[in-house]
Amino acid sequence: MNSPVDPRNVLSQYWGYPAFRPLQEEIIQSILRKEDTLALLPTGGGKSICYQVPALCMPGVCLVISPLIALMKDQVEQLRKRNITAFAIYSGMSRKDVINTLRTAGDSNCKFLYVSPERLETMLFKEALASLKINLIAVDEAHCISQWGYDFRPPYLRIAALRESLPALPVLALTASATTRVQDDIVSKLEFKKPTIFRQSFERPNLSYSIFNAASKPTRITEILKKVPGSSLVYCRSRKRTKEISDLLNMHGIVSDFYHAGLNQEERSKKQEAWINDGIRTMVCTNAFGMGIDKPDVRVVIHADVPECLENYYQEAGRAGRDGKKSYAVLLYQPQDVQELEKLPATRFPPMETIRSVYQSLMNFLQLPIGSGEGKYYDFDIYNFLKKFTLDITTAWAVLKTLEQEEKLNYNEQLFTPSTVQFTCHKNSLRDFETLHPELEPLILSLLRTYEGIFDYPARIQEYVLAGLLQSPIDTIKKELTILHSYGMIRYEPQKDKPQLFFPFNRVAAEELAINEQAYGNRKAEFQSRITNLLHYVLKERNCRSSAIAAYFGDGNVQSCGICDNCLTKARKEIGTEEFKKISVAIFDKLGTAKMKANDLIDQLPGISKTKTWQVIKFLQSENKLEAEGGKIFRV
Repeated sequence: MNSPVDPRNVLSQYWGYPAFRPLQEEIIQSILRKEDTLALLPTGGGKSICYQVPALCMPGVCLVISPLIALMKDQVEQLRKRNITAFAIYSGMSRKDVINTLRTAGDSNCKFLYVSPERLETMLFKEALASLKINLIAVDEAHCISQWGYDFRPPYLRIAALRESLPALPVLALTASATTRVQDDIVSKLEFKKPTIFRQSFERPNLSYSIFNAASKPTRITEILKKVPGSSLVYCRSRKRTKEISDLLNMHGIVSDFYHAGLNQEERSKKQEAWINDGIRTMVCTNAFGMGIDKPDVRVVIHADVPECLENYYQEAGRAGRDGKKSYAVLLYQPQDVQELEKLPATRFPPMETIRSVYQSLMNFLQLPIGSGEGKYYDFDIYNFLKKFTLDITTAWAVLKTLEQEEKLNYNEQLFTPSTVQFTCHKNSLRDFETLHPELEPLILSLLRTYEGIFDYPARIQEYVLAGLLQSPIDTIKKELTILHSYGMIRYEPQKDKPQLFFPFNRVAAEELAINEQAYGNRKAEFQSRITNLLHYVLKERNCRSSAIAAYFGDGNVQSCGICDNCLTKARKEIGTEEFKKISVAIFDKLGTAKMKANDLIDQLPGISKTKTWQVIKFLQSENKLEAEGGKIFRV
């Protein structure tokens, strides 16, 4: 049965878009027909629209399950800017805040409730479920449900239990990257009845993939960024390296900054905003950056280090060229990178003896007695932990990940509670207070104007934004907020952004710690397979990069792109050096200083193969010797 509300009208009303992107409308109609739906949309494909629009077409609340706290908060903020009521419940929130959020969501015109998967099992949530009038269950990052996926998260396995309480509702599973095996696992684990599956092509015709064995990565990065103008990202595997490369780029006149999860939330927000608004050209970052950021005009993404799997590489590289214009994805490696990756499965999946040893050190660090800890959060400074117990970070990370996947604990490096403010007084009382305290009036007015609904629910604030609006030092803003709190005008909760460990069960003696060794072995074998596929992609010098990535995800219909490094090298070899030079000269002579359509240019070069001329044009574009604009090409 079709919805009485036209999805296109919703899209236009709230987002201002005249039309849907490919597959979005088909996915939305599938949901409105109450069909269980799996949507595979590559990075930048507009996944959130696929559940936000149909949810607005129906009465009730859309339940969105996501493991990414920062992304949940960003989505809530974006929806509220569009006058759509949305809330989020995630790890680290106090019981009181969870109760208030659930109550407000049930009593208001709430349309979206974002929930982290582990919160679904709490008694608080289960009791509130009946009052929420859920109309759709949207599972974001759905690959997390599969132990064959690259980011398996056990709490996802229990999402299907929701179907017992909400049997008539459709489920939409969304992911940007899943192999055919993972796709089948998603459908099975979420108990899809008659699954409808939509797969967007993994082809990116405007994105040129290249891989270089670089003797000096920083030098090569600098060369690339000087050659390719525009906004850019440089991905690194270590925090220290992000700052080193950023400093080097700034020395060469390339305005850049660095970003990683170790920065506090305020710093991260400032840096992210500066990059989005082109205040800085290049962000040098770890993979903590980029999720949920939609900046369409990124011209180049460089990987200074080889990622651990093609899933990660495809998502990160895919942040380039979302506007459809020519863009570049460059991966740099050295022989030692290959050797390190080959050794990684043994390091990432340590023996049980090592797991128990690190677990014991962790319990000693937290001073957590046997038989305690269940349901509690603990601040956790991993670098202090490593230093105190002389552990290397790779082993510690591996054990933490294993303990997470075995559900012995939950570690969240980016867990933070942002600063919030809610007015707790009556509006008449506030007016009287302003008369008595005129020095606080500018801040009060700024809060009321900037944060809609601040009387109804805690508004997520950023002190540095208020400081900018009022042209006042940030310390003064924090002091004045504290004063307002002490007078009972507002409830002010300053941000907390320390990483935390959560224990779903009581701590056990290290010698009694047990894991599912068969599942552990299966995950290790799957990890080994992903490393093998990645190295095959990096080292293979004959296959088209674009079609190789697509084939990995089960899309065998993608033809050679003609613009990746392998395709261009192959084309040049087929043409021959002398003929290539001859065609290049003819192209430059004919163009001169003019701009011409490529087809018109080719037609004016009689006696030269049109296919070969196209290949040379693509090569010259990749070398930035030709550029395209408005359907015409010209010399650079």
